[in-house]
Amino acid sequence: MRILIYSYNYYPEPIGIAPLMTELAEGLVKRGHQVRVVTAMPNYPERQIYPGYRGKLYLNEYKNGVQIQRSFVWIRPQPNLLDRILLDASFVVTSFIPALMGWRPDVILSTSPSLPVCVPAALLGWLRDCPVILNLQDILPEAAIHVGLLKNKWLIKIFTALEKFAYCSATKISVIADGFVDNLQKKGVASDKIVQIPNWVDVNFIRSLPQENNSFRATHNLKDKFVVLYSGNIALTQGLETVIKAAAMLRHIPEVVFVIVGEAKGLQRLQQECLDYGADNVLLLPFQPREHLPQMLAAADVGLVVQKKNVVSFNMPSKIQVLLASGRAIVASVPENGTAARAIKQSGGGFVVPPEDPQALANAVSELYQDPQKVKNFGYKSRRFAVEQYAFEQAVNNYEMLFYSLAADFSTMESGIISEQEV
Repeated sequence: MRILIYSYNYYPEPIGIAPLMTELAEGLVKRGHQVRVVTAMPNYPERQIYPGYRGKLYLNEYKNGVQIQRSFVWIRPQPNLLDRILLDASFVVTSFIPALMGWRPDVILSTSPSLPVCVPAALLGWLRDCPVILNLQDILPEAAIHVGLLKNKWLIKIFTALEKFAYCSATKISVIADGFVDNLQKKGVASDKIVQIPNWVDVNFIRSLPQENNSFRATHNLKDKFVVLYSGNIALTQGLETVIKAAAMLRHIPEVVFVIVGEAKGLQRLQQECLDYGADNVLLLPFQPREHLPQMLAAADVGLVVQKKNVVSFNMPSKIQVLLASGRAIVASVPENGTAARAIKQSGGGFVVPPEDPQALANAVSELYQDPQKVKNFGYKSRRFAVEQYAFEQAVNNYEMLFYSLAADFSTMESGIISEQEV
C-alpha cells in the first residue's frame, strides 16, 4: 500500500508522538509498504528549529526507507497565544503543498495534536479520494482548557468547531485508550467509527536489562544507588515540583537518588527548585541519545509517571509503555480515576499515589527502597504486561489491518459508483 502519515512531530524529536510515528512508518516500510511522512521542521521539545534544518522552507529526505517531507513552521521558544496560533496555522499552510504534490496515497493517517491538521488532511483525502484515519493522542481543545492553556472564549469556540469537523471528516478515528472511547461517544461519535489501538513499545529494543555493568550508572556515579528516574517532558501537566519536594523528604537516605532527564529550559527551572527545597539528591540531565535509552531505563530501580490533579482523565502518557517494557517498578503520581492510573493497576507493576502529594510519593519510594523483592516483583509484572499488551508488532498488525479494510471499502465504493454510471 501507499500510506501517507500526516504528523507534526517526527524523527529526530526524542519524545512524545515523534518516536511513535517514526517507529510506525519504518515498521510499515519493513512490511513492504510505501510510506511518506508530511511533517514540520524538527523543533520539539526545545521549541527551536534544530541545527541543519534552519532557514529552509521545505526539505525532502529519506530515512530507513521512509520519505520525509518537511516544511517550515513559525516557532518561538516561549510562545504566547499568538505564537501558538501562528505555529498551527503555518504548518497547515506550508505542509499542504508537499502533501498534495506527492504520490496518491491509498490511506492517510493524521495525528492529533496538532488539531488544525485535520483540515488539510481532510482536503487531501477528498482530492485524492482516499480514507483518512484520525489518530488521537490527545483530545483537544478539552485537554488544553482543562489545564488552563486555552482560556480565550473565541478560540475555544473555534477549536471546538475544529474538533467536530475532525470527527465528522475522518473515515475512522483511532484512539489509544478506553477513556478516549467513552469521551468520543459522549460527544456523539458513532462507536463503529472508533477503533482502539494502544500506543506501543518495541519490546526488543526496550527490555529488562541487568544493572551490573550498566553504562548509565557508571557514567553518572550511580553505582550502589537506589535510582528513581523520570524522563520526559517538563511542562504544566507534569508538575515535577512534586518530585523535587519528595526527593527533599528523602535526603536522610543517602542511597536514594532521583534522576530527572528532560529539556534544558525545564531543567533550569527545576534546578532552582532543587536549591529552594534543598534537594541535593536530585540529578538533572539532558535528553539522552535514543541508542542509550535502554541502558538509561535499566539504570533505574523505580520509574516515575507524574501528572497534575487537573489533567483530564483520558490522558495516557506514552512513557508508561516504555517504563513497563524496561521491567522496572513504577510509581505513578496521577489522578486515581484516569487512564494512566488504570493502566498501571492493570499491569500490576507499581503503585498509584495521589497527584501533587509529595509525602505520598516519598512514602511509596521509601517502601520500595526497603523492599527489594517488591521492586523485583513489580518489575517482572511490568515487563510481562508490556509484552502481552503493548508489543510493537501487534500494533503494526492492527494498523495494517485497518488500512487494508478501509482501502478495500473505498475500492468497493468506487466500483459501485462506476457501475451505476455505466448503467
